[in-house]
Amino acid sequence: MSVGVDVVERAAARLAAAQEDRRPVAPVRDLLGTGDLAAAYAVQEELTRRRLADGAVVVGRKIGLTSPAVQRQLGVDQPDFGVLFADMDVSGLPEVPSERLLQPKAEAEIAFVLKEDLTDGALDPARVRAAVDYAVAALEIVDSRIADWDITLTDTVADNASSGLFVLAEHRLALDEFEPREATMRLYADGALVSEGDGAACLGDPLTALAWLARTVLAFGEPLRAGQVVLSGALGPMVPAPPGTRIRAEISSLGEVTAAFSEKRDA
Repeated sequence: MSVGVDVVERAAARLAAAQEDRRPVAPVRDLLGTGDLAAAYAVQEELTRRRLADGAVVVGRKIGLTSPAVQRQLGVDQPDFGVLFADMDVSGLPEVPSERLLQPKAEAEIAFVLKEDLTDGALDPARVRAAVDYAVAALEIVDSRIADWDITLTDTVADNASSGLFVLAEHRLALDEFEPREATMRLYADGALVSEGDGAACLGDPLTALAWLARTVLAFGEPLRAGQVVLSGALGPMVPAPPGTRIRAEISSLGEVTAAFSEKRDA
């Protein structure tokens, strides 16, 4: 990491203020540069530390930048990851609370729930497959504290991989009933088809993405644990989700997952 602790804290404070004030801020790459991935994850870790100190509970991870096209756009050759907290799960709410979001977009994903810790051994696709309890259809509601989504790699990593909220469907399938890489996805906004894709769009196979995450977070000293949720990456392009939007995604035999965004943005 080429920047000091004071710079990490300044970047974290900027992003935290955006969330608290409900107002996007300037990119943090003026502080971190565009290529210092270690510094960007240090900012993410500082923001996670602050949330944990306030009583937040970690329930899993999300994987971002799993699309080759998006990787090319940001000039990177690997995914990134962010932290999922319990209060980001809005599956049980009648509406997605738009007042908690700044500039949301939605993408359809396969979520894996783990039945085993992934703390050692060959963390390859076969190993992580065996650790999966079940898969469900999911909507990740991505969001950015950076104004106008003007992001580079360091901006999005520092900003918890542009995480917002998430919705999990109720229908569960074990992996002997469902092959993630063969999944097909259609996503509708207000009844119109706006995004399509498949499992191969996610690093060639969502289980490859899960294996990458398992190895990467283990190297950070925060391995995946039994019971955690992993949002494995988008199956197709993300779409805007302003207040009042109704999103519905269909993912093969996993079925449907839906989200209705509330009309009002006032906190």
